[in-house]
Amino acid sequence: MVKKENPVVVKSIDFALKIIDFCEVLKEKGKFVIANQLLKSVTSIGANIHEAQNAESRVDFIHKIKIALKELEETKYWLILCERATSYPFKQDLKTDINELGLIMYKIVSASKKNQQK
Repeated sequence: MVKKENPVVVKSIDFALKIIDFCEVLKEKGKFVIANQLLKSVTSIGANIHEAQNAESRVDFIHKIKIALKELEETKYWLILCERATSYPFKQDLKTDINELGLIMYKIVSASKKNQQK
């Protein structure tokens, strides 16, 4: 039996890879602090989503996805700084991607909570 790939897992990996590439650009421009912060927060999103795939319970699953959401919000913060700072590079598609990932994750939490109440 072939296991189907989980879309949120795939999206989190793809997004992290885009941020890794973007952080290389930041580092080339000497923007090391934000590059490092971005790398930490974005990789934590995917790590927590992966961890949630083997949660011990629905409550544990929701908790892990919520941690991933906190990291997603932190990642948004660093991207907003890059977007608004005149001396920083910025890629609009990263903003689009993180918003899409966030919508999926918020929907997962919402649906999981509804299913938990049944």
